[in-house]
Amino acid sequence: MNRREFLTAAGVGLGTAYLKPSAFGSVVDIPTQQKKVQATDTVVLGKTGIKTSRLAMGTGTVGFAGGSNQTRSGKLVQLLVSGYDSGLIFFDTADSYGSHPEVAAALKQVGRSKAIVMTKCDDRDPKGAKEDIDRYLRELGTDYIDICLIHCVTEDDWTTRYRGVMDVFEQAKEQGKIRAHGVSCHSIEALRAAAKSPWVEVDLVRLNPVGAHMDADPQTVIGVIKEMRAQGKGIIGMKILGQGAMRTRQDEAIRFALNSGVLDAFTIGAENRSEQQDLIRRVAAA
Repeated sequence: MNRREFLTAAGVGLGTAYLKPSAFGSVVDIPTQQKKVQATDTVVLGKTGIKTSRLAMGTGTVGFAGGSNQTRSGKLVQLLVSGYDSGLIFFDTADSYGSHPEVAAALKQVGRSKAIVMTKCDDRDPKGAKEDIDRYLRELGTDYIDICLIHCVTEDDWTTRYRGVMDVFEQAKEQGKIRAHGVSCHSIEALRAAAKSPWVEVDLVRLNPVGAHMDADPQTVIGVIKEMRAQGKGIIGMKILGQGAMRTRQDEAIRFALNSGVLDAFTIGAENRSEQQDLIRRVAAA
């Protein structure tokens, strides 16, 4: 399948499937899909109007200090372009991954308007965040970023503590530098604060059936995400494979993500073309 052959996003059925208890002891009942879905389906992120592929290409596996498994391979540009040619138009990057240059190179090949770019800012100082956004635009070789997130937020009072950074993001949106802003949550307290904040347009949330590297047990997290969805926030899942904890149970993890009914899209960081195509096949089979 190529990028011109997207299927429309499938609806969620009304049946339920019983899942095994998570590591936290919770039992989660979730809807089962009644229609076939694809990694390349076109989905809309909440009320943002941003249309993208269901599966995002993550670039930050073991990503920190300006590097990741994807950037260290030296083949990330090729991987992004091949993914795009297969219908994956969602590029998931971050300053801390060091993958902006590779995303920029891929965008030059596929065309900026044809792809969706999400990046993340670690700076908690308003002045620094403002400078960062301008730097990201230069590094990405673009005049706009589709989604920009405050990265790795853990504080329950982040919506007041980092109000200055939020104002910077709002101003950047008004100036056309970003299309939507939001947050990447790394604690249940931060997630609950995000659910209550009208400022959050997109939330990157950790979700998998065993609760690995998550903010709380799956049932609790899904409950908070439902609150977000009721407000029209775009929801993107991460840690779908539990940061490797479900590497040998990928089908179960992907089925959970698809059948949860709370994710618009999700990101997984394939490290080579074989893994990328395998993910596309597994989503279709799930």
